[in-house]
This record gives sequence, structure tokens and C-alpha cells, in this order.
Amino acid sequence: MNYEEALNYINDKNKYGSRLRLDSIRRLLELLGNPHKGLKYIHIAGTNGKGSTASYIATMLEEAGYKVGLFTSPYLEKFNERISINGIDIPDDKVAEITEKIKDSIQIMLKEGCDHPTTFEIVTALGFVYFKEENVDYVVLEVGLGGRLDSTNIIDESILSIITTIDYDHMDVLGDTLGKIAYEKAGIIKEKGLVLSYPQQKEAIEVIEKVCKERKAQLIVCPMENVSIVKLTDQGSVFNFKFKNTVYKGVEISLLGEHQVYNAALALTAMLLLREKELVDITDEEIRWGLKKTKWRGRLEVLNRNPLFVIDGAHNIQGVKTLAENLKRFQYDRLILGIGILKDKEVEQMVKIIAPLADEIVITEANIYRKMEAEELEKVINKYNDNTYIERDIKKAIDRAYELAKEDDLILFAGSLYLIGDVRKIYTDNY
Repeated sequence: MNYEEALNYINDKNKYGSRLRLDSIRRLLELLGNPHKGLKYIHIAGTNGKGSTASYIATMLEEAGYKVGLFTSPYLEKFNERISINGIDIPDDKVAEITEKIKDSIQIMLKEGCDHPTTFEIVTALGFVYFKEENVDYVVLEVGLGGRLDSTNIIDESILSIITTIDYDHMDVLGDTLGKIAYEKAGIIKEKGLVLSYPQQKEAIEVIEKVCKERKAQLIVCPMENVSIVKLTDQGSVFNFKFKNTVYKGVEISLLGEHQVYNAALALTAMLLLREKELVDITDEEIRWGLKKTKWRGRLEVLNRNPLFVIDGAHNIQGVKTLAENLKRFQYDRLILGIGILKDKEVEQMVKIIAPLADEIVITEANIYRKMEAEELEKVINKYNDNTYIERDIKKAIDRAYELAKEDDLILFAGSLYLIGDVRKIYTDNY
């Protein structure tokens, strides 16, 4: 099996959809020798901010000299981004080699009468095998969907469970109230474990507190009231943060947007807790450098200036609200918005927030079966802004945005991580 064959094999399993359960991944990992056992995990669930928080933590640990596995989803440009060690994506040959082992194990499962594992279950197994083979010191593990029955939750224990902001997303699967969604996210909390949570809305935090009490886990809520923002620009931010009796002054980050300051404070708190528990050995200087060095593609990422060309992975209501707020950080005359949204999202609520801010809108489509057709999206957008153009082809959508933009304008593509991954790749290859 070569790399292309491996990717085709993995992607073909999208036909099995998404199943929230643990029996399938458990049997698959048993046949692979239980590679997930014996590793040290920092497990991260939440609606928004998971990827950025994971990247901050992984970079800080790497700065301290550790070998760190990072598992995230989805990818932007290339599949290998989902599984990396110290910032280097899993090599193509390793993807092929491990996928072949997984395929052999799945054949045994099918003979036993088991259901075929899904794409995400296969990718999760691939990550565990790679991290085990490479003998990493820590794995920063991002949940795929929910938490309680997510494939990543097959792990028996973690040194820290982190819950980022909880809001409405994937309601058809996770539930239609914040309490139900929080219950699914809180499923990653381990017996007598250590838990760090972003400050949540009342309904969500009450559920997290209840689960922690039942599992005798220690809960720390990140003291975001102790964050003091010194500087916010379109180049990065500086903030002060107090945790317990220590004040960290002039902490610098390169990721853009006010929300990234709070994600950084959450990650910083995670490091301080782990250091306090003597679970990691890291200096204040290594923490600072790790935060400053952290990069996370596709999150308020500037691809070009004059005109400004920005991509952002906002793909749910909270993400779009945050994006709208952070547009104030940029200096521009007119906003040219490129947008594509998946049909299973809260489309109208997202559009209602972002569409009125744009001077002109180019409607396109993400290259995924869950996409909303451009004409359908236009009908929704026209309720709030009728200055629209349809370009289904993403390259043509970028070209159209450039035709519309003058030097002092801002071109922004958003609405779906799948969309901006393609925008980023097309932009890098062609402009």
C-alpha cells in the first residue's frame, strides 16, 4: 500500500458516516496491540478553541525539550497535518505502512462480525500507533466530536482533561441544550483526574461540576478575570495574567484576535497546573517562548497584505461572532467576504452575524459532500445582504474577490474549515 492508496482507503470509509461509540475503536486497538496504553495524554474537548489551545500546549512542551505528539482534526491542506510530532507531520510512508496494518486488523474484525470502523476511528488508531512507535513523551489529543463517545476517549487516563468554550454546534448529535452538550464534552473527565475548564455559561459549568464530583476529579476554572490585555494588533497580542500568587507580565502571542489571548491563558494555566503537580518540568521562559512561537493555520491567518487577504475557520455561531468582533483589529476600507458553509450548520444564524458586515459577498462551495449548494446559501444571505456573486469553483471565487477588491480593502474567506483549507492551498500554489 502506498500513500495515495492509504488515503483512498481511509477516505472511502466516509461512507460509514460518523458513529459515536467506543466498541469498534476498542476492538481495532486490541488487534493492533493496544498502542494507546502507556502514553501520557492531555485531552482537549470543547466547541471552539480546541485546536489553538492544543497547539499552544504542544509548542510549550516542545520548547521544554519534550517529544510531543499532536492529534487534531480536521486538516487544512494535507491529511498528514492531523498527526504530528514536534511540529513535523507524519511522513507519507508512515501513513501507508500503518494504514496497511490497520486494514489487516479490520479484515479480522469483519470476519468476527464487527461493523466496519469509520474514517475517524481509523485515523485515531493511526495516530495512536504512530505515537507509540515513536515513543513520544506526551500526546496532546484533540477530541473529534463531543467527548464521551468520541474515539479519542478510548484512553483510560489522562494527566489533564481540558474543556474549552462550550456553545451550540452539532446539536443533531450532541443535544439541543448547553447542558446536554456539556455532558458529552465532560465525558472525557477521568476518575480522580485533573480538569481545567474555560469559564462556561451557568448551564454548562453546572454539568461539568456534577461530573467532576461524581468522578472525584479536581476541577480548576481558568481565572479569565485575571487576564489584562496590553496590546491587540493585526500582528499579534501582548497580555498580563495572574495565576494564584504569580503575575506573568508582557506575555506575547503571534496568533491574531482577542479570543487567542484567552486560549493562550487557558494553555498557560494548563502548563502551570501540570508543573505544580510535577507532571512536567518547564521554566517560565520556555512557557513564554512556546506561546510566542505557536502557529495555527487558518485562524485569522493573514495570507497577504495590500489588499489584506485573511482566512478564518469560523464554522459555527460562536466562531462567527468571534470573527466579527476581531475584524475591528484590521484597518480596511471595504470588506469583500468569500463564504461557503456546510448544510448541517446553523446557517441562518451564522449568516445573520457576518453578512451585514460585508460590502460585497462571493458565495462558493466547500469540496465536501456536506456542503450547502451556493444557490441555497445565496437565498439565505440575500435576506441580510443582496450584493452577492456566485462562484462555485474556489479558485474562481478567489479571483472574483481580487477583482472586487482595491488596495485598502480586506478580503476574508470563512464559513468552513474545509473551505479555507482549499483556499489556503490554492492561494499558496497560485498567487
